[in-house]
Amino acid sequence: MTLAAAIIVAGGKGSRSGRDAPKQYERLLGRQVLDWSIEAFRAHPGVGAIVVVTPVGSVPAGRDVGVVRVPGGATRTQSVRNGLAALDLPTDTPVLIHDAARPGLSQDMITSLLGALSTADAVAPALPVSDALKAVRDGKLVTVPREGLSRVQTPQAFRLGSIRAALDAAPAALVDDIAAMEATGAQVKLIPGDERLHKITFPEDFDMVARLLSPFTSVPRVGKGFDVHTFEPGDHVTLCGVAIPHDRKLKGHSDADAAWHALTDAILGAVALGDIGDHFPPSDAKWKNADSAIFLKESVRLAETEGYAVTSCDITVICETPKVKPHREAMRQRTAELLGLPLQAVSVKATTTEGLGFTGRREGIAAEAIAVLVPLTPAR
Repeated sequence: MTLAAAIIVAGGKGSRSGRDAPKQYERLLGRQVLDWSIEAFRAHPGVGAIVVVTPVGSVPAGRDVGVVRVPGGATRTQSVRNGLAALDLPTDTPVLIHDAARPGLSQDMITSLLGALSTADAVAPALPVSDALKAVRDGKLVTVPREGLSRVQTPQAFRLGSIRAALDAAPAALVDDIAAMEATGAQVKLIPGDERLHKITFPEDFDMVARLLSPFTSVPRVGKGFDVHTFEPGDHVTLCGVAIPHDRKLKGHSDADAAWHALTDAILGAVALGDIGDHFPPSDAKWKNADSAIFLKESVRLAETEGYAVTSCDITVICETPKVKPHREAMRQRTAELLGLPLQAVSVKATTTEGLGFTGRREGIAAEAIAVLVPLTPAR
């Protein structure tokens, strides 16, 4: 059997996604958006070569050993051409061209596309349009008939020689690669699409796709963490990466973010990898005043090496002062962004000890956290 090649187009800027980095390099349920597609192709027995097309002028580092990375072009079409040029394979080799912004690629979808290519020149997954469609024409709102319309997704399947020729003859900017084949009069076939292939475009799409992908995992692990820091002179405390004005700060070797320290311990505990002190000992000078985001990100990475991803967490801050509630939503948002989780999967609460104990005496802050992790198993 001839193994297929996969080209993952990951060269866009993703400016509409509302994130600092291009959306394909942001985190989603514990791993980069791009990595979801890489792992899906890598896990399929019918796929051999994998090419990732990166942003123009850069080849971002990745942990994907064996994957060829090539720089993209000024347009998506040119980026695809660059990806195809990296394939030194027979012209009849099946090629799957996929957008990195669609991380919900399943093994079954790859199998279906390759199977359908035996009776067509090009194949794409598509979903029917179920919503009413409207357009503004000459200043008036008119209804657009939706009968026969489809929402086309990726991956799209071709033969290497035919898609190369079609794109060489195509204009610089295309709606998708199927359009180039349509222009040649080729036989194009649509197969049933998958809602999990929803494309990440806008900020709210991260939450939607995370909800679509998380149900396929099973056998969760749960970890619990606890941390405490005393006060010392200062002008703010840091909790969940958010600076909260206060007449004192928390004492610690790093930034003393008790909430994220507790969460880091919860994640490490879920995969039985010790605690924060094992990986970031306070005796090590390099962690002096370190941002606790470093610790939290590393705990997520370590969990991934064990085959698990964080899917939800619950943090409780215990203190009399400062007041946490006004900053709670910012703390949730910051934690969700760092973990690549939907906001609904991150809980932050605050409570007091009714004046009892060291927190009741306003000597410091304690925090506890629970994290739920699930196996990183490719979706069928």
